[in-house]
Amino acid sequence: MAARPRTLPAAIAPVLVGTAAAVEWAGRLPRVGAFIAALVGSIFIQIGTNLANDYSDAKRGADTVDRLGPVRVTSAGLVTPQRVLVATWIAFGVAVACGIYLTVVAGIVILLIGAVSIAAGVLYTGGPRPYGYAGLGEVFVFLFFGLVAVNGSYYVQVEQLDALPLGLSIAVGFLATAILVVNNVRDLETDRRAAKMTLAVRMGRANAVNLYRLLVIGAFVVLPLSLWAGEASALALIGLAAAPMAVAPMRAMASRSDGPALNGALAGTGALLGVFSLLVTAGLLISS
Repeated sequence: MAARPRTLPAAIAPVLVGTAAAVEWAGRLPRVGAFIAALVGSIFIQIGTNLANDYSDAKRGADTVDRLGPVRVTSAGLVTPQRVLVATWIAFGVAVACGIYLTVVAGIVILLIGAVSIAAGVLYTGGPRPYGYAGLGEVFVFLFFGLVAVNGSYYVQVEQLDALPLGLSIAVGFLATAILVVNNVRDLETDRRAAKMTLAVRMGRANAVNLYRLLVIGAFVVLPLSLWAGEASALALIGLAAAPMAVAPMRAMASRSDGPALNGALAGTGALLGVFSLLVTAGLLISS
């Protein structure tokens, strides 16, 4: 429960898209081992971040009994804080092992990126001044689950950066960020009472809903521009076929404030990111 498997599309999607962009450029998958290590590392950074969030939010009193989201195991007393903390470091340990392998394959820059990613995961709700409590969570997600993860997955394959993965990283980052916006809109009232000043708390529900719309629509606008800038095959435009999946979450965000509806919007946005990324990946692989 604390690992939050429903959030894992945000970790898997950028690795698939970045690797597919590398395949489209090279005509083949240059490094199978690097793809596996990047995928496993990304998943365990996400899991470690979720565990750290569960532990830190409980410690700060942000996860109360009246929250609308799923049960948090630390605050609910289902698992001791010490065990959650140990699990957090085990997850990050797996990510570090993957990072060491990728460093051997693609250079020291990957180790630095991995270290910064893990630090960002811990400090999201942990440390003396957690940036998740200062309204910067969306910036973290866009940077690390969009720009860093997509371009990093591309770089470990071909050891260069190009326009195609950069553009695709923006699209993926927009949808990953939209997931967090839904989460923070759902938890807006409990976060406010706990002095957790997320972006949704700072800007208000109506503005946060508009931000959600802009992020989702922006992802579908950026896709064709990315393919054009990267001189990639138009087959990847198949990603646009995921657009109808955005309708239900958008409606729920606009008209509902109850936990079940917003949890459904959260799951729907995660599914949207997953399907969008799979379709783009498939289009790039077919064109190669």
